[in-house]
Amino acid sequence: MPAGQMHRDEVRTDSALVRRLVAGQFPQWADRPVTPVASGGTSNAIYRLGDDLAVRLPRIESAVHQVEFEHEWLPVLARHLPVAVPEPRVVGRPDESYPWPWAVFHWVDGEHPAEGNTDPRRFAADLGELVAGLRRADTAGAPVGYRSGPLSDRDAYLRKWTEAARGLVDVDAVLSVWEAALAAPAWDGPPVWSHGDLLAGNVLVRGGRLCGLIDFGAAGVGDPACDAMAAWTLLDADSREVFRETAGFDDAAWARGKGWALTFVSALTYYRETNPTMYAVGHRAVRAVLSDRP
Repeated sequence: MPAGQMHRDEVRTDSALVRRLVAGQFPQWADRPVTPVASGGTSNAIYRLGDDLAVRLPRIESAVHQVEFEHEWLPVLARHLPVAVPEPRVVGRPDESYPWPWAVFHWVDGEHPAEGNTDPRRFAADLGELVAGLRRADTAGAPVGYRSGPLSDRDAYLRKWTEAARGLVDVDAVLSVWEAALAAPAWDGPPVWSHGDLLAGNVLVRGGRLCGLIDFGAAGVGDPACDAMAAWTLLDADSREVFRETAGFDDAAWARGKGWALTFVSALTYYRETNPTMYAVGHRAVRAVLSDRP
C-alpha cells in the first residue's frame, strides 16, 4: 500500500460511536466518559471507558480475530506472567454503525518505556522473566503466532522492503545479518507461547519496573525466537545480555531474533509519511541490529 493511503477496509471510529455501542449493548456503563487513547498501533482503536475500563475496536478486518482470541487466551496467559495483562470483560456485537465484534477490557495502568523512566538492566531482567513466563503457559489448542513460524517464510518480504529502503539503510549489511539468521538452526522444541510484538507501545512500566503487557494480536505458539526482538526494539547494548540470560535464548534463537527485528525494515518506507511511531520502531530496530554485529 503506498504511503499516505489508508487500508482499503479500514473503519474509522470516534468517541460518539463508542458511546452509542456501549449504551446500546452494555447500558450499565452508559454514563461513563469515553476518551480516545493516542496510539501508534495500526490494527485497533482504543478508548478509555471511565477510569478502569478500555474499549478496543478493530480498525481493519484482518484484526477482527483478535477479539475472540484475546477473550479466550488472555486469562490463560495471565496465570503465568509476572505482570498485568488486559482482563477481558465482555465482547460486543456488530451493529448498523460498526461492522465487527469489539471488546471491553480492564484498563492496565502504566506508561510506555522511554529514556529515563527505567533502569535499563533491571528492565531487561524484567523482560526476560516475562518471556520465560510466556514459555510456561499452557499451549493446548493455541494457534500459531504471527511471528512464531519459520523465519524463512519472511525471506521475500525482507528482501522486498530492504530494497525499498535502499539509501536509508546499508542493504548489504542488512542482508548479511538476515542470511546469518536464516542459516541458524531451526527451533526443534515443542511449540511455546510468544507475544510476538515486543515494542515500546505494547509494554508498560510503573515506578521504573515492567508492570504490564498489552496488545496480544501477534501472540501464539511455535518458535519463541521472535520475542528476542526486544533486545533490539527495546534495549540498549549494555542490557541485552541481561535479557538474553534471563529469558534463556540460545545462540540459534538469538540469531533468529535478530532476523525478526530486521523485518521492521519495512516501516522505514511503508510508514515513513503516515505513522511516525512505527517509522521510529523500524529505524531503531534496524540500527540496533546493525550496530550489534561482531
